[in-house]
Amino acid sequence: MMFQSLFRRTTLSDRQERAVQKTLQNLQQQRRNRFRILACIDGTDEAFETVRLAAQLAPNDDCDIIILYVRSIDQGLWSGGLQLRLARQNMLDAGFELPGVRDLKRALEILKESGIDADSWPKEAAHQDACGDPLGDNKVEYKSPEGRSVVLKLKTAPDVANGILDQYELGPYNLIMTGEPSRWRGEFKGWFNAGIVQRVVMFAPCSVLVARAPRERTGFFICTDGTARSMQAVRRAAVLAHTANEPITLFSASTTEAGLPAAEEAVANAKALLKAMKIPVASTKTAHGVPAREIVEAGSAYKVVVVTDEGRSRVQRMFRGSTALDVVRQARTSVLDVR
Repeated sequence: MMFQSLFRRTTLSDRQERAVQKTLQNLQQQRRNRFRILACIDGTDEAFETVRLAAQLAPNDDCDIIILYVRSIDQGLWSGGLQLRLARQNMLDAGFELPGVRDLKRALEILKESGIDADSWPKEAAHQDACGDPLGDNKVEYKSPEGRSVVLKLKTAPDVANGILDQYELGPYNLIMTGEPSRWRGEFKGWFNAGIVQRVVMFAPCSVLVARAPRERTGFFICTDGTARSMQAVRRAAVLAHTANEPITLFSASTTEAGLPAAEEAVANAKALLKAMKIPVASTKTAHGVPAREIVEAGSAYKVVVVTDEGRSRVQRMFRGSTALDVVRQARTSVLDVR
């Protein structure tokens, strides 16, 4: 009898696990049919630029915006009784000024100012234990009548970069957006002490946009080197720019003056691709010199510079470098690293 009881419990547990996995698979499949942005904030004014850009780049009902604040374990919590009580209620309605809560509320206000009044939609709160922390992970999902989602997520993690990368696994997401990096190490030092934004840019499985204040800039400055990988990035970035109603400038840089004809051919091919997609191109430009430096200088007048991730490993980047990462680090405007 004891064996039969244990067998039934084991079988039931296996069935429940399979049911959970099937539910998760169905949810992820549904999400793959939508454009999903993960906008990361940390409470600084500069980081809220991710929310403003997310609202601009995802204006349609088939686009979802998830705003993420990652807090350290046990950060800002008080007595045990209060911890347990907070862990069982809607964090955004609790009325407590915990780290991240006031910032998520501000993000919701910024979305409203940008034309997305998610606070007026039906909402549902959820809590999940995480990392042995009494507060755990908390989120509020707002759902529009048209099926669009805006999610405010307060996530607990050992460190911020890992929290952001772990959140991708719960996605998936098409684009991760972060604020401007406070520091950026070289490839060798980056092995041991890379900053939050640098780690996210290096390890994220999807495209990453590092947001900087726009300063009245407009337009997407899309760079290409003519390779198939780069042309795919041009196509995807152009769709994003077209959706956001931003003019497109195509750019290619060669390392020598003798390579300018190849650069001109690269932008001509990219323009022809976008013409076939019925996406207009405002202008094309070429230059010769160190590619990263030329991109940074020429792209500084635009709202977003678009570069293509080379797909190199950390060891390969150490010896061969990475134009995309150099641009992300040196740029004076927002940079979209497409992968």
